[in-house]
Amino acid sequence: MANVTVVGAQWGDEGKGKIVDWLSNRADVVVRFQGGHNAGHTLVVDGKVYKLALLPSGVVQGKLSVIGNGVVVDPWHLLGEIAKIAEQGVVITPDLLVLADNATLILPLHKDLDQGREAQSSQKIGTTGRGIGPAYEDKVGRRAIRVADLADPEALKPKIERLLSHHGALRRGLGLPEADGEALFDQLMEIAPQILAYAQPAWRLLDKAHKAGKRILFEGAQGALLDVDHGTYPFVTSSNTVAGQAAAGSGMGPKGPGYVLGIVKAYTTRVGEGPFAAELNDEVGRHLATVGREVGVNTGRPRRCGWFDAVLVRQSVAINGIDGIALTKLDVLDGLKTLKICVGYRIGDRTVDYLPAGMRDQAAAVPIYEEMEGWSESTVGARSFKDLNANAIKYVRRIEELIEAPVALLSTSPERDDTILMRDPFQG
Repeated sequence: MANVTVVGAQWGDEGKGKIVDWLSNRADVVVRFQGGHNAGHTLVVDGKVYKLALLPSGVVQGKLSVIGNGVVVDPWHLLGEIAKIAEQGVVITPDLLVLADNATLILPLHKDLDQGREAQSSQKIGTTGRGIGPAYEDKVGRRAIRVADLADPEALKPKIERLLSHHGALRRGLGLPEADGEALFDQLMEIAPQILAYAQPAWRLLDKAHKAGKRILFEGAQGALLDVDHGTYPFVTSSNTVAGQAAAGSGMGPKGPGYVLGIVKAYTTRVGEGPFAAELNDEVGRHLATVGREVGVNTGRPRRCGWFDAVLVRQSVAINGIDGIALTKLDVLDGLKTLKICVGYRIGDRTVDYLPAGMRDQAAAVPIYEEMEGWSESTVGARSFKDLNANAIKYVRRIEELIEAPVALLSTSPERDDTILMRDPFQG
């Protein structure tokens, strides 16, 4: 049985939560390997809605869940999320949740910096203001506070001093008050026992699980087009969101991630600023937003909507090494007489079949569309491919041809069981 890595193949919000939850039934361990609490997953189980940000989706299934070293962790948010989900009947214990002891912490000063920059910037990136980016900056700057540091108070104090010597100049430049190092130390010591209860070398646990033949599910956040290297830079997140990060962000090594499943929405959405060639600001765009309930899980921000962009997804298939896709929200297209798929871009007098790296070229890209006949029949709740109408089947097959990857799973509603399995990813 293969391990499986689940990644978003667009700009995030593709419905990864449901797919990961569905796959968790077949997994033994679920691992989150990048990002922070700036991206959320919504799970609908027996009509009950769970909204997660940091916690891996496996916790709802009672599966061993790991927050890997590639994640930046707001410890106060983590404890709050654990308490909130406990109110829904899911009790999180150290036997269920493991936090990598070498994961970087998000601190209050990171949020201050994030929000201050966004407020004063003339070119807004559209961050969530939750400190994700500044925390990653400190990580690569080798001055971050990590989970393991909470266990060594004497060593933590000089680390805080070094961190504040860097942030002091940044805060003064933004007109922010000086950060209080003693207060930060006290805050961290107050929560240290609760956080450390979950901490251990995650790489070691995963290595043992892998050698024991356990099935491991790697859960990505956001989408490939928000990857700091491969996305619509600079309108991206602060981490690598592609499948390759599953190895580095968990400590498993390059053979660990196994089968790569790309989650792909049957149309396209994105949140925040940045280029979006296939965006629709018309009645169809409003239909997609309304029927698809396109609002951010954690932020409440409305999502921009547009036609399916096969150029972007084909590129995601390549950079992620995607073996198959899970196509979600097909039912949102029900009732549209004509469907369009972006198959290329015009940029000035050029025609291209990929997303250029340059910001100006990305902004200037005009979509080239291929039209298909839509359908009036409902696809909601279909659980077999033969239950779909002919035009819906043609649409799915055309997407497979254009992106050069097969559909392994097809989702026809937010409910877990409304999923058509065409190929089991755990079978490789």
